[in-house]
Amino acid sequence: MPPVVVRASIVKDGLTAQPGDDKRKMASHPLPAQHYLHSQDDLQRGLAHLLAADPRLDSLATAAGAFELRRREAGFAGLCAIVMAQQLSTASAAAIWARFAAAFDPFHPDAVRRARSDKLARIGLSMPKIRTVKSLGHAIARGEIDLAALGDMPADDAHAALVRLHGIGPWTADIYLLFCLGHADAWPAGDLALQEAARIGLKLRQRPDAKTITRIAEAWRPWRGVAAHLLWAYYKAVKQRDGVLTGAIPRAKRKRSQE
Repeated sequence: MPPVVVRASIVKDGLTAQPGDDKRKMASHPLPAQHYLHSQDDLQRGLAHLLAADPRLDSLATAAGAFELRRREAGFAGLCAIVMAQQLSTASAAAIWARFAAAFDPFHPDAVRRARSDKLARIGLSMPKIRTVKSLGHAIARGEIDLAALGDMPADDAHAALVRLHGIGPWTADIYLLFCLGHADAWPAGDLALQEAARIGLKLRQRPDAKTITRIAEAWRPWRGVAAHLLWAYYKAVKQRDGVLTGAIPRAKRKRSQE
């Protein structure tokens, strides 16, 4: 999916309003129980509500400028690509994922779970990640997880289902919910770039830990995923480098019935 560029301005009745203009009126419409970020309009609407909820974010939006809606392939391939990014730079993760995806035709959970560990190691996967992707393939084969069904579940329930899987921690689960399924309230509290962006942008005395930044983000429900996009964009503007996965992952060849 191509990146969607969103600016800190808000489109209203065909006119462009700046973040400080009439925010509370724009955010007064009734909200559905659950929100998704599938398009520019979704992210832009969420941004309007977010800035109305917390005016401190106005200055971050101004500094961030244009930022992209980050979406990635869902399903087994998308989750494996995020696993590759655990504790690695974005460049290293992208290189390993490209080799991993190219090694299987089609890229299917059965093929991965049956693969020899030494083959996966030669591709560049660490032993913990080998155990994770093979375990994920086994979980899908046994019917313990239905990745396709996660998109219809409340974000908290989908998160709980993911973290029950071997090697899938809170950060991986939240990044999957946000980037692959578009859950608008997914909140990767353990992300260091988010924490650092909050420290700088909100003028905190020290970088907040996951528990502290989760408390801060309560005011941003049900648009915490929009807040994450904004904080990553602010981080890039301040640090002059990306702090999270960028761009679309190379699409793996798949069987239609894999999830």
